[in-house]
Amino acid sequence: MFGFGKKKRPVDLEAPAADAAAAPAAEHPLPAARATEPPTTERTRRAPQPPAALSPPAVPSPLAAPQPPAAPGAGSAPPLDASAGQTPGRLAQAIAERAAGQLAEQRRGLLAGLRNGLARTREVLNADIAELVTGRKEIDEDLLEELEMLLVAADVGVPATTRIIEDLAYRVKLREVSDPKGLLEAVRAQLAEILHRADGSVRQPAPGRPQALLMVGVNGVGKTTTIGKLTKQLQAEGNKVMLAAGDTFRAGAVEQLQAWGERNDVPVIAQQPGADPASVIYDALQAASARGFDVLIADTAGRLHTKTNLMEELKKIVRVMKKIDPDAPHEVMLVVDATTGQNALHQAVQFNEAVPLTGITLTKLDGTAKGGILFAIAERLEVPFRFVGVGEQIEDLRHFEADLFLDALMAP
Repeated sequence: MFGFGKKKRPVDLEAPAADAAAAPAAEHPLPAARATEPPTTERTRRAPQPPAALSPPAVPSPLAAPQPPAAPGAGSAPPLDASAGQTPGRLAQAIAERAAGQLAEQRRGLLAGLRNGLARTREVLNADIAELVTGRKEIDEDLLEELEMLLVAADVGVPATTRIIEDLAYRVKLREVSDPKGLLEAVRAQLAEILHRADGSVRQPAPGRPQALLMVGVNGVGKTTTIGKLTKQLQAEGNKVMLAAGDTFRAGAVEQLQAWGERNDVPVIAQQPGADPASVIYDALQAASARGFDVLIADTAGRLHTKTNLMEELKKIVRVMKKIDPDAPHEVMLVVDATTGQNALHQAVQFNEAVPLTGITLTKLDGTAKGGILFAIAERLEVPFRFVGVGEQIEDLRHFEADLFLDALMAP
């Protein structure tokens, strides 16, 4: 399992109230030489909050660091009832079955939501391909040619499509695939291979240091909104998050990020419009390190991937971050808009050349039939996808799981 952030130990609901509501440890002050944070955007003192109500286990976020297995007996398991004939073995089995049922139900809910978000792409990749093979008894050249056209129409990309069709033709010749139903399964297997080949874990920070995420992308792809949603998810896992307003160029960009900071109750490090973005992010990483934050998410100005001077600015930001933490940034995440089709692939290639990408978030999948661009990017760059956006709500920023994504896209 890979992840961002540091997952916190959950509050013991049976512990005394005084322990559960203990006040957070005092934070270190921001170094005076770099005190650029607007006082209105930080809340240094928070009232103790009561323990949250017990809820079903959440799907682990790919932003959460791997956790050691829980100690035996940990959690909210019911006490052993000898009078009811329960034994430790039976009790453990009952707990495991209950947990499995809850996770299965949660997965069904995630699958249904993802299917709805991918409805327009499903119409091309799933419905049209199913219609293509309906009534056919054998696989011939005409069928493969029509399948090729459908994959290209869904923006799977020419290189990936060519490789898929050539592999299918070879397997048909060897009689490994002999009927249209088997053809659909073979297509899914090929798409799964593309996504799994691009999988990869997230680098973790050294002990005592924050995990630094650098968000990049062109204007209008939903970068700042993604930061806000991501912050909320990380907070729900118990992480202390700080934001850095590195977009000092676009009018209103700082204010937009500060609005997300106020909404999520997280500090935002910012300077005046037009300031050097590398300086802003340097200050933010220094503050996050000094004050014990778990995650720093740095926004950057939207820039055209064809503008050499702006791409050089990204390189400068990375160099400056390494002066504080040689491993930073731990994640360079590109945000791309699925509705732009093949242009999203061009953006990914250019950004990857300037600052090697370690993750991608694909937004606005619910508004396009060209969701196949995800496969085109994965085939070309082999950079893992971290999130997909399938709606406007915070929960519509979904952790990307290749198999779940394919189930939502290809299952009947």
